[in-house]
Amino acid sequence: MKNYKIAVVPGDGIGNEIVPTGLKVLQAAAEKHKFTLEIEQFPWGACYYKQHGAFMPDNGLSTLKQFDAIYFGAVGDPEVDDTLPAMLYTFKVRTAFHQYVNYRPVKLLPGIESPLRYKSQQDIDFVVIRENNEGEFVQNGKIIHPDQPYGLATDTSVFTRAGIERIAHYSFQLAQKRRKKVTNVTKSNTLINSLAYWDRVIEEVSVQYPDVTYHKMYVDNASASFVLKPEVFDVIVTTNMIGDILSDLGGAIMGSLGLGPSGNINPERDFPSMFEPIHGSAPDIAGQGIANPVGAIWSGALMLEHLGETAAAQDIVKGIEATTQKGIVTVDLGGTAKTAEIADSIINHLSS
Repeated sequence: MKNYKIAVVPGDGIGNEIVPTGLKVLQAAAEKHKFTLEIEQFPWGACYYKQHGAFMPDNGLSTLKQFDAIYFGAVGDPEVDDTLPAMLYTFKVRTAFHQYVNYRPVKLLPGIESPLRYKSQQDIDFVVIRENNEGEFVQNGKIIHPDQPYGLATDTSVFTRAGIERIAHYSFQLAQKRRKKVTNVTKSNTLINSLAYWDRVIEEVSVQYPDVTYHKMYVDNASASFVLKPEVFDVIVTTNMIGDILSDLGGAIMGSLGLGPSGNINPERDFPSMFEPIHGSAPDIAGQGIANPVGAIWSGALMLEHLGETAAAQDIVKGIEATTQKGIVTVDLGGTAKTAEIADSIINHLSS
């Protein structure tokens, strides 16, 4: 029987509700499909920072490196500077473990009405692949004389050929398994150096995949198309910041950010990958038992798929779809179901 070592970091706010809920579903799937999950939990995040002055201990990365995957909730607290969670936890893990693929499915679930009233499940079904280690979020900048009239602040994006090529290859190979279409979302008409280079390298890679249709689309057009014609997309490949924004827009057209899953993936498996819902820690609803756990549960399914447990992952997604089809949804979707009830419904589907 296969065993997988999973590091669990619930984080802050609703992370402490949705992650235990997701673990219940994952354990049920593991039992059904005859593998085991060896769980170790770590209390890291913004609340840990308030006590210790760090989001994780000095040996945090070396500790996480020993695991097969990381199951993460959300990080952030109103009493902690909101520039710190990404710098001291999320980006730190993504960079150290070469998790250069941020994988975010956008799919309308059955029984849920999209805010796009004329669009159906067939129209909203694509994946945003966000470059996760370079681009606009490398935090390569400086503030000089901030309180002076001549104050200056800079942030410099970083795009390397190696970084662009690897995310492009991943995207085209994914498209080969889907509907064979890649859309590069860019803004090279104004960022005429960095994103022009991004476009050039992606187009060079596209030639190696003649069976995949390749298009380039500027981000302003893409944003409009998410709303007006999402059916044109299959696999989107884009930069770190553009992908961050578009994937939240994707969650919105699904009906709620609470539904969106994601994976921070190291495709070579030299390091553990990390799986998390796309939403934040939502401290305003924490502790009420009403948080939507679907994004976290679906992220767990992505984790199992990455580990090779494809049948178990598919079973969880089918359980999510069966649950939403029955109208068992949380308050963010106009329902009355509690966080735990969503998990119970999915587990019942697994059992049946």
